[in-house]
Amino acid sequence: MRGVIAVLPGDGIGPEVIAEALRVLDAVATCGGHTFDTRSGLIGGCAIEATGEPLPNETLSLCRASDAVLLGAVGGPQWDNLPGERRPERGLLALRQLLGVYANLRPVIVHDAVAAASPLRPDRIAGVNILVVRELTGGIYFGERRREPLNGKGELASDLCLYTTPEIERVVRVAAMLARGRRGRLTSVDKANVLETSRLWRQVTTRVLEDEFPDVILNHQLVDACAMHLLRAPADFDVIVTENMFGDILSDEASMLAGSIGLLPSASLGDAPSAAGAWRPALYEPIHGAAPDIAGSGTANPIGAIGSVAMMLRYSFELHEEARAVEDAISATLAAGWHTADIAAGGHVCSTSEIGTLVAEQVTADTR
Repeated sequence: MRGVIAVLPGDGIGPEVIAEALRVLDAVATCGGHTFDTRSGLIGGCAIEATGEPLPNETLSLCRASDAVLLGAVGGPQWDNLPGERRPERGLLALRQLLGVYANLRPVIVHDAVAAASPLRPDRIAGVNILVVRELTGGIYFGERRREPLNGKGELASDLCLYTTPEIERVVRVAAMLARGRRGRLTSVDKANVLETSRLWRQVTTRVLEDEFPDVILNHQLVDACAMHLLRAPADFDVIVTENMFGDILSDEASMLAGSIGLLPSASLGDAPSAAGAWRPALYEPIHGAAPDIAGSGTANPIGAIGSVAMMLRYSFELHEEARAVEDAISATLAAGWHTADIAAGGHVCSTSEIGTLVAEQVTADTR
């Protein structure tokens, strides 16, 4: 296998966790005889400092010319006072939209070895294996924004939440297809008792499942009820599909089931896979932010970034055995008691680079 990967380390802890993800990718390449041409680009705050733009044209061109994009994180307090369109996060939102990666997959798996790091009781999180599918390029994050003076009495601000039938159909199809390959259960989350966009979401989801996926069991939940149910009985969920903002919030909540947001990877996929089975375009990133408060300390958890490499191997390169090898190496490393500070519960506390080295060594040992 040969492939071109755009690598965007970004800000804060992004470069640290991406370095370890690439260490593991190198181990996969060496053991499997694969060649991955990694090409670096700027995004977010570091891009603003270098070019004045959060998403330079050179970075966008690089990503469009690559088979996959691997990203660290963006943002930091030094850019908080910039206008909204100039902030680091706008670079990430623009990249997602311009690549057309509308389906964000966020798997939430509880590893027994670090279950004690979760604030929930062990009996509540036993057997949890959830896939959150978040619509990524529509909704309130991409709607029209307005802010203006209000008759000398402060200001008025508004954010438009907008969804179309095709936008809903395509992400629901991805979620239903993935549910069909798992336990066959799909939970669609909305706020249909209040929001018109959610009423359209529920109507379209129901039709798509009835017409195209009659073998998949569909359940509708209001977002507030889902937030409670994720804490009360998380093992009840299989695949969750929801709109952009709800998915952002619920997946961060769900990360606490696993014990740390640093453990969760993600894949953002575009159009349905080709005949060969590969998804392109696709963007891979841990779901955590830039965490500037710990940047440079060597304490960041790289598991989310390494898990994102496993998803990249699976979805962009059809290397399913290699993807499983990375995931098994993560599990084995955690089971052996090697943990970063955010999930340490009696095991040995490791640095970011130590975890990356251990996972890479496990991949090598398992694939000899």
